[in-house]
Amino acid sequence: MVAATTEPSVRAALRSPRMLRTEVLAGLVVALALIPEAISFSIIAGVDPRVGLFASFTMAVSIAFLGGRPAMISAATGAIALVIAPVMREHGMDHLIATVLLGGVIQVALGLLGVARLMRFIPRQVMVGFVNALAILIFLAQVPHLVDVPWPVYPMVAAGIAVIVALPRVTNVVPAPLVAIVALTAFTLVAALDVPDVGDEGELPESLPSLFFPDVPFTLDTLQIIAPYALAMALVGLLESLLTAKLVDDITDTHSDKTREAWGQGAANLVTGFFGGMGGCAMIGQTMINVKVSGARTRISTFLAGVFLLVLVVGFGEVVALIPMAALVAVMIMVSVGTFDWHSVRPATLRRMPKSETTVMVATVVVTVLSHNLAIGVGVGVLVAMTLFARRVAHLTETHREVVTHHDGTTSAVYRVTGELFFASSNDLYTQFEYAEDPEHVVIDLSASHVWDASTVAALDAITTKYHRKGKTVEIVGLNPASAARHERLSGSLPSH
Repeated sequence: MVAATTEPSVRAALRSPRMLRTEVLAGLVVALALIPEAISFSIIAGVDPRVGLFASFTMAVSIAFLGGRPAMISAATGAIALVIAPVMREHGMDHLIATVLLGGVIQVALGLLGVARLMRFIPRQVMVGFVNALAILIFLAQVPHLVDVPWPVYPMVAAGIAVIVALPRVTNVVPAPLVAIVALTAFTLVAALDVPDVGDEGELPESLPSLFFPDVPFTLDTLQIIAPYALAMALVGLLESLLTAKLVDDITDTHSDKTREAWGQGAANLVTGFFGGMGGCAMIGQTMINVKVSGARTRISTFLAGVFLLVLVVGFGEVVALIPMAALVAVMIMVSVGTFDWHSVRPATLRRMPKSETTVMVATVVVTVLSHNLAIGVGVGVLVAMTLFARRVAHLTETHREVVTHHDGTTSAVYRVTGELFFASSNDLYTQFEYAEDPEHVVIDLSASHVWDASTVAALDAITTKYHRKGKTVEIVGLNPASAARHERLSGSLPSH
């Protein structure tokens, strides 16, 4: 029995006929599903279909060796295509490849600098929103294949879905999506149906990929052109890949090396660029087919997905071109259904979940779906989560006033402040004091608080200054060591506003 936190090794899979069969068939299903998507992403980027197909091959094969998350699929993606499309449109193929190469270099650098550790700052509800938005986008990507098509497409899609749902209840020997694809292709050929097929999506390559060196001048002008797109590509690719890796970790109950995955993505993009590919990153839809639907767990399936893709499009292109799009649409619709976190939208869950948490999830979903950009959606989700968290914590800060009479007859106003003091809570702190009514000696007790930033120190300075103007003295007590050090370092040096 494999421990819950131990990933099955490639060696173990090679020794087990059952595991090896699962990996091989999973790779084949993923390869078949990759073909139309790679072609469509090529169209988005404005490049020849072979550029996307070769990118999917080199990304999958490279990441199988270099990546930190076994069984995760990397290939040409829509997110990367959207980012680099303007380069192709305005400057041509050579600048596009130069952008991919620079993006790969940036990803390697960010990976080695430990950017993967920033993943812990992405809240769970943003992850849920990311997954749900991705499921919606996968479904929406199938809609064009269901509009203005011959009527047999609809029963074929329904039949494909029925096979994918029912077959696992009978047997798991062969992946249900593969059976659906083969059965519907055979039915289309036997019935001589005229329905959209993979060949309609674009011309398949007839030769192997070859080395490609971009013919661009190595000047500052070139760097100014490609750098913004390369940086955007690197960030989008890393974000999507690391989020997908985290999702696979949860599904398989295993851990992955996020730092290795980060620089591995960069290295894979470098390999892809030098073979004339459009670059890519992790693909959550194909990864879900591989891990959740087909049950793959090792690097073998990732490697074979790339190999099968190349063999299919180059060696069996004429056969692959005959696969009806209805079969692949059925597969992707079921991937969408399986990816969506249905528990998160159940009425019972929504009633129990704080409104702020639901707001974060909804914001992530809405922005991602509207922008078709996972990086923007996740970025907005994190910002909303941070804002709502700061607002919630700020309301937990309280100030209690007490007038104390001493043995010598003098009095002091003692303010006991509880809660975390930072920019959101300290801005209100200034208004919590009775400056006119308080006696000449004021004590601010912060033993139940913590000073987190310069905003709080500035607020304390402003309070002290206002009391001094009224001829009163202020004593700040109870600071813990970290707060005392911050207050001592910054007090008196911050401008008053």
